Amino acid sequence: MKKGRGVLCEGNEVKYRFIQMQRTHYPVTRLCFVLGVSTSGYYGWCNRVESVTTRWRRKLIKQISRIFLENKQVYGSPRIHAELAEQGEKVCVNTVAKLMRQNDIQSKVFRRFVVTTNSRHTLAAAPNRLNRGFKAVKANEKWVSDVSFITTREGWLYLAAVMDLFSRKIIGWSMGNRHNTQLVIAALEMAIARRGEVRNVLLHSDRGIQYASKVYRDKLAEYGIACSMSRKGDCWDNAPMESFFHTLKTECVNFEDYKTRSQARRNLFDYIELFYNRRRKHSTINYMSLATFENAAGVH
Repeated sequence: MKKGRGVLCEGNEVKYRFIQMQRTHYPVTRLCFVLGVSTSGYYGWCNRVESVTTRWRRKLIKQISRIFLENKQVYGSPRIHAELAEQGEKVCVNTVAKLMRQNDIQSKVFRRFVVTTNSRHTLAAAPNRLNRGFKAVKANEKWVSDVSFITTREGWLYLAAVMDLFSRKIIGWSMGNRHNTQLVIAALEMAIARRGEVRNVLLHSDRGIQYASKVYRDKLAEYGIACSMSRKGDCWDNAPMESFFHTLKTECVNFEDYKTRSQARRNLFDYIELFYNRRRKHSTINYMSLATFENAAGVH
């Protein structure tokens, strides 16, 4: 139907609901006049039986809102659509996007992101063996690692992480007050403990002093892990890790005011282990969760 005074459409539906809420404060005729609808249209809306489509839309909005809140308010329409599809709801992504716009359901993702790497040292860097080959056909074939800085009122908290490129899962991480070699080794050891047999894994990082150190390189050699490093000043050589930290910052960190490092640790653990690794739907694997993807592939 065309929009107009007294004609039932989505725009008028919103107006009629507003009139319904305000009718005890203002005359209905006055509200109708201000909003550009007829009184007969409003009373017709009051008396009509709610259509099947309207009931379905109302139910769908509730589902969308629930999924949005359950996923830290960071999901846009593609991920919410994927979640609805898993629940057996047949609806196109454009309808989900439209309902989200109409109901002011918008991802809280924040855009600011800064990456810092200290590569001003004289230690020899490993060659770039990964060479931007970011796809892996099996688990424990290619890993990437990096370090990021988290702001707290007590000072910096440093986060080192290791990602398996097969699924993009964070398989190792560590946090500390100092940006040193032990930080990246702790993340590496967690990844090794979780994955078991890791000989012949290719592990790529930037050429920061922690990754170029002899202690770190010896640890890789001990487990038979091949070392690869980005070219100097080229963040695209480690794009998957840059992408993870961007996601972490924009979906989580930039909305927090960490009073202590302990508070930041708890929040980051919750995001990485309970949300990112287990629940969050990832576009690189067709909007599956990392846990579902790895289980389907038989990764333990």
